Amino acid sequence: MKGLLLRLSGLDADAENAVRVIGFFDRLITAHAGFDTLVRTTADLAGCPVGVHAPGRGLSLRAAPGAGVSAPGTAPHGAAARELEGGVVVWVARAGAPVPLDDMLLERFAIATAILLEHSGVPHPELGDPALVELALTEDAGTAERSRALHLLGFGPSARLRVVATAGGEVPSGRSAVLGTVRAVLTAETDPLPAGRASNGSGGRVGVGPGVPAIEVARSWAAARTALRLTSDDEPVVRWEHLGSLAAFDGVLDPGGLPDVQALDRLAAEPHGEDTLAALSALCATGSARKAAAVLHRHHSTMPSRLARAEAVLGFDVDSPAGRFRLHLALMLRRLRDNAEFS
Repeated sequence: MKGLLLRLSGLDADAENAVRVIGFFDRLITAHAGFDTLVRTTADLAGCPVGVHAPGRGLSLRAAPGAGVSAPGTAPHGAAARELEGGVVVWVARAGAPVPLDDMLLERFAIATAILLEHSGVPHPELGDPALVELALTEDAGTAERSRALHLLGFGPSARLRVVATAGGEVPSGRSAVLGTVRAVLTAETDPLPAGRASNGSGGRVGVGPGVPAIEVARSWAAARTALRLTSDDEPVVRWEHLGSLAAFDGVLDPGGLPDVQALDRLAAEPHGEDTLAALSALCATGSARKAAAVLHRHHSTMPSRLARAEAVLGFDVDSPAGRFRLHLALMLRRLRDNAEFS
């Protein structure tokens, strides 16, 4: 179908070809196609970018031939446009001169848009904030459905948002919903967030996703869950932006089968093992045994014996740059395994 309008126009813009264009849109309407499908297939048919802009309905989409649907969909300069009731605009942006069937395509595009707006299956406000938040964060939701849900939540598609994933403790302010074992909180990118390494004092865990355009908020939600899986009792708040390459390990391998992770498990099973792991975490965070002891409110003389025992079980020097890197990686991979419930 891609570029079909150009081929039809090149043959003859007669009544028969006009009927084929009409039939294309009629089939979409009969099949109750969503706006993502309408905009994407219309772009393929036209062989050029097209869009729908309905700011009062929380809908603003565009697509180019062979590409996915994106937002916002405001008409570019020079585009052929048709305005509907309520400030709704459909447009076709062809580079160069229009082709004979462009007027027919724009008319039927406008009619299909008007009909779909009347019969849209997008949730209405009475569903409540949690249902709208869930729809906005669902990866397989269409761009149109996500855009409308964000609109009903009070966010435009180009607003900058981030998702905070919480498990237990105090919930940050924002629109939220419980998804599985995790509460997702939708916040503006500029809203204040918990500090990165200090305890949040709430007894819970917090993973902070990156700031993204609102229409891409599902990406921030996935990142926030990864950050949440990398939290611990001594590091209850983790920001995805601070993880760097560590974020790439989530879901890539089985941490439980790695020798360094298994060695940490053996250490944890010993008397006072959790204290030893806390000392190792503090060593990685501070870079020195003396500073780690201060963070743990212990005398620095207690650290050498703990580190010596850890090195005996792990099989490498933990108080060197290379050793601390290896240790930190093992500790983070162990968190990924132990926090699998937050996936």
